Amino acid sequence: MNNIEYKNGKLYILDQTRLPNEEVCLEMKSLEDCYHAIKLLRVRGAPAIGIFAAYSLALFHGNNIEKAKEYLDSSRPTAVNLTWATARIVNASEQGKNPIDEAIAIHNEDIEMCRKISEYGLSLLKDGDGILTHCNAGELATSKYGTGLGPLILGKEKGYNFHVFCDETRPLLQGARLTSYELEKCGTDVTLICDNMASLVMKKGLINAVLVGCDRVAANGDTANKIGTSGAAILAKHYGIPFYVLGPYSTVDFSTPTGDDIVIEERDADEIKTMFYEKPTALPQTKCFNPAFDVTDNSLITAIITDKGIVYPPFDKNLKELLK
Repeated sequence: MNNIEYKNGKLYILDQTRLPNEEVCLEMKSLEDCYHAIKLLRVRGAPAIGIFAAYSLALFHGNNIEKAKEYLDSSRPTAVNLTWATARIVNASEQGKNPIDEAIAIHNEDIEMCRKISEYGLSLLKDGDGILTHCNAGELATSKYGTGLGPLILGKEKGYNFHVFCDETRPLLQGARLTSYELEKCGTDVTLICDNMASLVMKKGLINAVLVGCDRVAANGDTANKIGTSGAAILAKHYGIPFYVLGPYSTVDFSTPTGDDIVIEERDADEIKTMFYEKPTALPQTKCFNPAFDVTDNSLITAIITDKGIVYPPFDKNLKELLK
């Protein structure tokens, strides 16, 4: 599915905030449109944000590309792919290259990256496995196949039959609105569960592996994932279930030593109390704490699956080995 499309000099996105009930395509007409598309999660997922940001900066940087980059980067401070992609566009511009050509290259590279991650991830799974997912890390969050969902979508193409239990992923319900939507579209057996049901399905022996995407990997292997992921990791550790984090190698940030150094974005309280609800679920004066991410400690992670290969502990050493 085309979540981001550059066609005839124009940039279009599939508005993910309208899914699964409406499939609405939006044209981006300014850098401000692009900023709000990222900020409001119309475009989301680390690789997709990078692709979209590249096109956005290439098309709408105006007379000051550095200032435009700084503005766009501020839309989602945790997503390292955002700053990575915009830096590539600035560098291409400074070298006299066409920024649009660089954005197209980033898009094509992401398609190949997703295919590699999906193949590596699929090598760790067996036909008939029960899989738990959290948040959304499929084609909507990338370009094709996805990261966390990539092995499942590729596996379906190859004739594998997985039984997926999909956490709804409060408060923005990416799992319910997006992951179950994608898996239904590709014909995968999917069952939607509330986040607090993950322990029960693990205890019943219905889960053989947990697959999740990530937005940033610290140098020591701690990962920033959608809020609630670390809870699933703790449960997986308790029940002896492999917990796999999947993401492009570009999400590894060697300038961030540990998960304690990752800045966690806190979002609006209304996402908890009013979004997706006909009536508020709490009183207006009730305070809310709404971090977008939490950090999964590296001791809870079985392997980090990247486009360069599968990385096992010790992560601080083995993540660097992939650079060689």
